[in-house]
Amino acid sequence: MKQYPKVGIRPIIDGRQGGVRESLEDQTMNMAKAAAQLISSRLRYPDGSPVTCVIADSTIGRVPEAAACAEKFEREGVGLTLSVTPCWCYGTETLDMHPFYPKAIWGFNGTERPGAVYLAAALAGHAQKGFPAFGIYGQHVQDSTDTSIPADVEAKILRFVKAGLAVAMMRGKSYLGIGGQCMGIAGSVVDHDFFQDYLGIRVEGVDEVEILRRIEKGIYDKTEFEKAMAWTTQYCKVNEGIDYNSPEKVSSREQKDKDWEFVVKMTLIIRDLMKGNPVLKDMGFKEEALGHNAIAAGFQGQRQWTDFLPNGDFSEAILCSSFDWNGLREAFVLATENDSLNGVSMLFGHLLTNTASIFSDVRTFWSPEAVKRVTGYDMEGHAANGIIHLINSGATCLDATGKQRDAKGQPVMKPFWDITEADMQACLEATTWYPADQGYFRGGGFSSNFLSEGGMPVTMFRLNRIKGMGPVLQIAEGWTVTLPDHVHEIINKRTDKTWPTTWFAPRLNESPAFKDVYSVMNNWGANHGAISFGHIGADLITLASILRIPVCMHNVPADTIFRPAVWSAFGMDAEGADYRACQQFGPIYG
Repeated sequence: MKQYPKVGIRPIIDGRQGGVRESLEDQTMNMAKAAAQLISSRLRYPDGSPVTCVIADSTIGRVPEAAACAEKFEREGVGLTLSVTPCWCYGTETLDMHPFYPKAIWGFNGTERPGAVYLAAALAGHAQKGFPAFGIYGQHVQDSTDTSIPADVEAKILRFVKAGLAVAMMRGKSYLGIGGQCMGIAGSVVDHDFFQDYLGIRVEGVDEVEILRRIEKGIYDKTEFEKAMAWTTQYCKVNEGIDYNSPEKVSSREQKDKDWEFVVKMTLIIRDLMKGNPVLKDMGFKEEALGHNAIAAGFQGQRQWTDFLPNGDFSEAILCSSFDWNGLREAFVLATENDSLNGVSMLFGHLLTNTASIFSDVRTFWSPEAVKRVTGYDMEGHAANGIIHLINSGATCLDATGKQRDAKGQPVMKPFWDITEADMQACLEATTWYPADQGYFRGGGFSSNFLSEGGMPVTMFRLNRIKGMGPVLQIAEGWTVTLPDHVHEIINKRTDKTWPTTWFAPRLNESPAFKDVYSVMNNWGANHGAISFGHIGADLITLASILRIPVCMHNVPADTIFRPAVWSAFGMDAEGADYRACQQFGPIYG
């Protein structure tokens, strides 16, 4: 079973023996147990198992107890900490001093004991020492005998833990760049310092020729290939679309059959490069069996590979989906065109939601006026103010079809453990695999095509790097949109009709970047975006603050934003304060 970082729960108590401490032991430890129960019952790791919490062996009133707790957490593989207390405690003596653990403190709002006073003192101590911590304090006074966790406290605990776990799960992993820079795309210039300093991730690089070497030398699991090929034939090849290439560029049936085998082998090999494969060891390939410990990867493709070999669209689409020939499984993060910054964005979304991530070009803004002119249709609903065409060369996860269904029959993207066989079949049936456009991909291959169902809440976001400032994150919550069939056909066919499409309508507000849909498109900082199911902007903001990455644009409701308490010391303009705080504290590992 895979080992994931655990959540450390620190019950903090008034150290005064002789009646005070003794009277608080049960209440303090019960707070810790309640927090652990909340976390384990509501949150899961990427493999579907419940998040594991570790509680200190005793309450923590003085330095030796804090030290004993720290030693236990190191042994147990803790990756973040939540301290809880109903009372006054000795602030600097009981702090979590680990430099890399994301930290939060829940101070009980009760009148019997000054839990809020300790919370303020401890947060001040953390700020002075350069360890930003999140403060959690309920809006309403509770009785000392009340063992419930109020809804507002619950929300903050869960938001912190989700973000903190994402940080902890990235630490010590790798980003695998397969190939180099693609067609001058800035995001595919992989910056080692950024990955190490901000994410705790090392960068590994492999030339694309390694895939070709393994194909020609037979360095892949032959038995699994036969299984994968049979599955692909049954569920993908059967949905091969018509060839839109000009007659002189249409590949023969024999060549297309070879291409199908080639792209399936590519998929196996890219996966093996990322995470290794013990079967290869049994075949005598000990080095190849190890993989690169990659939590995310990118494939360059264009142009050195795709000018003469089948493209990576099938491999990217299948690996980024929540299923393949082995059934339902955790989605991989594999960035098209080795756009590492979009790959990191996809990784953020995956770790926060446990669902597959969408990779798209942020291609075209369609105003209501333009749609009316071209199709005669008056836009309505979420699309009334215009839409953004999200489309890429067939590499978007198949989960994005929206063919998975929740209990109410609504289109969703689920964690793999909630996906049914019917959901998986529907995603596959909704996907057509067109022979690649050989104007773009001279080496052939196949690109997935589907239309995302409308009505899904989604969040589009993107990490960018700015010289002299570092990384910034932009976030746009909104919805997928369904257009009438004839409208979709007309405007979708103005671009490449062999690629998957998602129509996206962002939520608008009064801020300059979200005053209209055009402004969202006009302020987007790169050619790609990552899209996750659900409105996760608040979770992304919490995650970014832990990593010291400022948020340059977002449409997240202010009352859901949760950042470390010390951010309030950097001014009353929230976004400006975010920039100043991130600059002051610097990258968590840098």
